[in-house]
Amino acid sequence: MSRMFVAVVPPPEAVAHLDDFLAGRRDAAAFRWSDPAQWHLTLAFSADVPDRSLDDLDERLARLAGRRTPLDLRVAGGGAFPHPDRARVLFARLGASDEAAAGLALLAAGCRAAMSKAGARVDGQRFRPHLTLGRLGRPDNVTSWVRLLDAYDGPDWVAEEIALVASHLGEGPRRRPRHEVVGTYALGGRGR
Repeated sequence: MSRMFVAVVPPPEAVAHLDDFLAGRRDAAAFRWSDPAQWHLTLAFSADVPDRSLDDLDERLARLAGRRTPLDLRVAGGGAFPHPDRARVLFARLGASDEAAAGLALLAAGCRAAMSKAGARVDGQRFRPHLTLGRLGRPDNVTSWVRLLDAYDGPDWVAEEIALVASHLGEGPRRRPRHEVVGTYALGGRGR
């Protein structure tokens, strides 16, 4: 069994822009900040992907990606889970046109279906596109951080592929997860 997710990974320029915006501000909070190199938009997640399902999942994701088109996105704004008054997670929002947002929701639904049909138990939470920036050990009010992020409007970029990523808990720096890209799938069938 493997812990895996399907994600859209922002390009290095978009990551650097947001990272620069947060630079110098991170010391002002008790967050466990996520590594910018691991920022991603989770489309589907499963804590238990059977090893025997990987080939089937690979084929399903390739077919799905080939039927979807690239998406115009940007990182813009912020939020917190479950709520800014008692947050455990601080995140950056994804900005997109109504058409791109609908396409992203369809892509996420398709990724969840692909994982499920391949035999993985998929996390059933509602899809809310975001990049996790930091976590708190206990709930706290992060309203000022959400306001700060609401002033952020990053550069436009095009999501041209999705990635299947294995998440190895405790194997990264400071016992955080280590992410390993297992496969990438071009949207619109553009190469592989």
